[in-house]
Amino acid sequence: MNFEGRVAAVTGGATGIGAATARALAEVGARVLVADLSVEAGRTLAAEVGGEFVQVDVSHAADAERLATAAVEWLGRLDVLVNNAGVVLAKSTTETTEEEWDRVLDVNLKGTWLCSRAAIPRLAAGGGGAIVNVASNAGLVGFPNAAAYCASKGGVAQLTKAMALDCAPLGIRVNAVCPGHTRTSMAESFVASQPDPDAFLRDFVERQHPIGRMAEPEEVARCIRFLASDEASFVTGAVIATDGGFTAR
Repeated sequence: MNFEGRVAAVTGGATGIGAATARALAEVGARVLVADLSVEAGRTLAAEVGGEFVQVDVSHAADAERLATAAVEWLGRLDVLVNNAGVVLAKSTTETTEEEWDRVLDVNLKGTWLCSRAAIPRLAAGGGGAIVNVASNAGLVGFPNAAAYCASKGGVAQLTKAMALDCAPLGIRVNAVCPGHTRTSMAESFVASQPDPDAFLRDFVERQHPIGRMAEPEEVARCIRFLASDEASFVTGAVIATDGGFTAR
């Protein structure tokens, strides 16, 4: 894989899967624009990979536009967008408030659409490119106490397919990864919110993933990098479970 001369923007790029993806892309020559709400962590990661940082709330259209504009103005072009920014909520259907529902859907689903909408003209202007959305195995199957999260990630999976059809004539491929439980701070907070975190980790993470463990962020990042690369030149509209076999049952 060779990303020399290419520019990639990664939302939620300061930590977790986003940070691992920024590093993975930089390793093969990409110039990376790290987009995140966290200024300190974002700037630190951007400096580490030799890229740039822009503070973005993906749920706001103006911020999404600023992300796409910054990529072109600061780095000269935009070839890859990774929609990774996300939030999680451990609440059932009846426990979830309207405000919580809106926040989860705004970040996870609306944010993916807004950033893509802003990026697509820039990708097309450069001759095409790739968008990779980070959904979840919770977008493929249901989970208890995760109504808003499941809805948002299921929406991302279907949005990916629709965008792939819209973008194919522009030379833009659109795919999604659906990680299983991954060792990130967001996942750790979700585990901690369970009534019995140790039992949840043992019964859900270890026993229900056939591989027998959670993923490392770098493992998901390598799948994202593949989908963004020319190695995946005939792959579009794919929703790939990177979940250790969880949804194979």
